[in-house]
Amino acid sequence: MTRLRIDFAAPSLRRTLFHLHPALWAGAALGLALCVGATLAGLEAREAGRARLADAEALARRSARLGRPAPPAPTLIAPARAAAVNAAVLQLNLPWRELQDAVAAATPATVALLTLEPDAAKRVLKLGAEAKTSEQMIAYIEELKRQELFTGVALTRHEINEQDPNKPIRFQLEAHWAAR
Repeated sequence: MTRLRIDFAAPSLRRTLFHLHPALWAGAALGLALCVGATLAGLEAREAGRARLADAEALARRSARLGRPAPPAPTLIAPARAAAVNAAVLQLNLPWRELQDAVAAATPATVALLTLEPDAAKRVLKLGAEAKTSEQMIAYIEELKRQELFTGVALTRHEINEQDPNKPIRFQLEAHWAAR
């Protein structure tokens, strides 16, 4: 026989709280304890910050009274680390869309683009490509030179791929882009 739950009590807050599962009560108690703990930790951190600020102000006043300049604030980031961070930011701020659009606009169907290697510090884009003939290679270089973004394009290396039966010309370019 199935158990029947008959409850004739009128709907109220007291009735709802009575029917809550004990796990919900435990979760509420745990949440309340976490909130109290976080509040206490925040208050303690705020007091520690105020104490550090008061110490720094007292040190500055004492140094001013003695006629000595206040000690410089400690450097938080080492110069080598700052340089590495700046290099990473420079690399992340590359004008990727403009570079890709300029290269895509200049690349004909007869040239296979193999690599794109930007160097943000030098503002140089190194391209690796392959063409069937030297005329196609030269036409591609000239088309890249016509792009507004690039200030100079130079062929750095070329060779004929003897292992391929079509013997395509594999070449590398360096394209300098303008700052915007």
